[in-house]
Amino acid sequence: MSGNKGLHGLSFLLVIIGSLNWLLVGLFKWDVGVWFGGQDATVSRVIYVLVGLAAIYLLAGHKGDCKMCSK
Repeated sequence: MSGNKGLHGLSFLLVIIGSLNWLLVGLFKWDVGVWFGGQDATVSRVIYVLVGLAAIYLLAGHKGDCKMCSK
């Protein structure tokens, strides 16, 4: 997976967006998905699925060469 920097970067961005969304939900009970019609809207559901797949991609591709883990 180290050969595809674009996919890694996109996955990282999606995971950051998902994490910030959970922060907003936890602090303010406000979900970014409301911008797209709420949690049941198709657009919101697609975004949630993409964020989850990005997290799985990053977890599956995590190797021992991680700069933070090798310290």
